[in-house]
Amino acid sequence: MSKIGVVSLGCAKNLVDTEIVLGYLVKAGHEIVSDPLMAEVIIVNTCGFIEDAKEESINAILEMASMKEVGLCKSLIVMGCLSQRYREELWEEIPEIDGLVGTNELDLINQLIEEVGQGERVQKHRDGFFDYNQVHTRLFTTGSHFAYLKVAEGCNHRCAFCVIPLIRGKFRSRRPEFIIEEAQALLEKGVQEIAVIAQDTTAYGRDLGTSVVELLSELAKLRPQPWIRLLYTYPTSISDELLELIRETPNLVKYVDLPLQHVSGSVLRKMKRPGDYQSTVELIEKIRVEIPGVTIRSSFIVGFPGETEEDFQALLRFLETMRLNHVGIFKYSQEENSSAFDLEDQIPEEVKEARYQEAMALQQRISLQLNQELVGQELEVLLEFPSEESDLVLIGRHQGQAPDVDGVVYVGRGDLQLGQRVKVRITEAHPYDLVGEVVDHESA
Repeated sequence: MSKIGVVSLGCAKNLVDTEIVLGYLVKAGHEIVSDPLMAEVIIVNTCGFIEDAKEESINAILEMASMKEVGLCKSLIVMGCLSQRYREELWEEIPEIDGLVGTNELDLINQLIEEVGQGERVQKHRDGFFDYNQVHTRLFTTGSHFAYLKVAEGCNHRCAFCVIPLIRGKFRSRRPEFIIEEAQALLEKGVQEIAVIAQDTTAYGRDLGTSVVELLSELAKLRPQPWIRLLYTYPTSISDELLELIRETPNLVKYVDLPLQHVSGSVLRKMKRPGDYQSTVELIEKIRVEIPGVTIRSSFIVGFPGETEEDFQALLRFLETMRLNHVGIFKYSQEENSSAFDLEDQIPEEVKEARYQEAMALQQRISLQLNQELVGQELEVLLEFPSEESDLVLIGRHQGQAPDVDGVVYVGRGDLQLGQRVKVRITEAHPYDLVGEVVDHESA
């Protein structure tokens, strides 16, 4: 058996794949090590979504390849979206790669390691999709109190900027019984929050004759009762029924993650996305009326081909007016095989960068103002990690903070335990993070 180090890049959905692979490795008797210098086999799970992610993945592969010269590493294996998308290019251009799989061969990882260990240079490829319709024994990388729950794979949308359908295939929901069984197993391990994820979670169940509302209703009944957070929803799929369920169900987090991408009607049409400025404003207002106190997160792309200064100013006006709690801004990445790749009126990189910086600065100011409004309020906080900066501080999140993408709450350690949900009075606000003091040491 081997000592194996794993580097996981990209989104939460890719992280779940990493955790599934780690489960396979442990079950086969391999030892997982955190220090690449101590690993005999290194696996890099890559992202291939946009240019920055591809560069990060290539750099990680090359860095891990260098471990063959200075550490124990004998074999380098590459998996994930980049290897699914650029299989032959990686194989030919980076000879240091000893083994390669895409997104559909997760269950072949132990066989690949065995063959590579015999001195072979091996690719594994299957025409069909990996079967998510089972309960996988995952090795969690998100701590013991939080976990992602992937409910579907692939995507049926054809957004002009996106290559996910090309990489991951058509949208296909997991059967609800497997999802419920996996969620119950998570709770039995002490998980306090479950984030439901897919490329489009609101599309869940359409191919099975069910719906995300039915799934969330069943998840909310599980005991012990966790926080349940719905991520990656689609604007035209935010139904009245879904909003009512979130409002009326105590342990469904009052948090709506709604990647809008833009608000200009002309840009959205070129993106092959729904809506325009007015319909987007009306959607946000409706969500806020239906779910009082809701936290809203969104993401936007600047510099899409043909985006005029007027289009960009409309986006800034929307951000200033609607004051969303959390916003991610991304510069358009011209991706081959996407329908936007050959569009005319590509925006110069310096214009993209300027628009990115301006939008980020505006949202940072808005976020600080919204966080300052929380000072003096008492919020329920899930304590997750010790601070790396001080032994006297724990790091947690309140319901309006999603993991990895939003800020955190810093709390004095005292006699608190990780995994507790406690009442915290907010005493200090920053653009992303909050500082607070516990007012109730009993789990909330």
